[in-house]
Amino acid sequence: MSVIMTVSTVTVLPMRLDYFLAHSAGLTRKEAKQLISRGAVTVEGEARPKANLQLRDGQGVWLHGEPVQLPGHCYLMLHKPAGVVCSTDDPEHRTVLDLLPAELRQDLHPAGRLDRDTTGLVLLTTDGQWSHRLTSPNHQCDKRYRVTCADPVSDEDLQALRDGIQLRGEDRPTLPAGADRVDAHQLLLTIHEGRYHQVKRMLAARGNKVVALHREQIGEIALDVALAPGEFRALSEEEIHSL
Repeated sequence: MSVIMTVSTVTVLPMRLDYFLAHSAGLTRKEAKQLISRGAVTVEGEARPKANLQLRDGQGVWLHGEPVQLPGHCYLMLHKPAGVVCSTDDPEHRTVLDLLPAELRQDLHPAGRLDRDTTGLVLLTTDGQWSHRLTSPNHQCDKRYRVTCADPVSDEDLQALRDGIQLRGEDRPTLPAGADRVDAHQLLLTIHEGRYHQVKRMLAARGNKVVALHREQIGEIALDVALAPGEFRALSEEEIHSL
């Protein structure tokens, strides 16, 4: 199949005025704050905007009477194959950025990571705020995995995963997970955290070993079944705003 090359230019709001001005006009945050305090910046619906004003969708911003806007951000989903690392640079292994055309790689970073041997959905973006919302533990964004185990998964294993697993070296158990059996050796596991090697360690705590791990969904964004390993496409506006 041909890879879809369209790049979204959606700006995710709310956003602080000084952050918006710095990134739209190529300024430092200090320079942006100085211009705002001197009255050089006007915002639709705000008589004397402050630097910490949270902009809303549809609000216009002007600098010295000229409209300013953020450059468009890029939001992609990638079907990561095994053997590829979720990094922007690696001296030993192929990275997720190596799977993209050179003209799309600038300022892109993976929003969250998968182990080198794990396959499936990876989201990439140039939007740091969007990425932070996706990966911040405070937001507890669901991530669904298809897990293949060496040994059969028992009803007791499923219940333990749903209750929370005490991992070796951790102070607190994992949050309750969604766990449903697909067949004797395979289950769908939905977690809300991103601890180090979490899925593998959860099954290891039950005396089992993960032999294959595939991420199918992050939040409301499911891996496009039309994407073969190594292929990517732009996210729709609906998918971007779902997170």
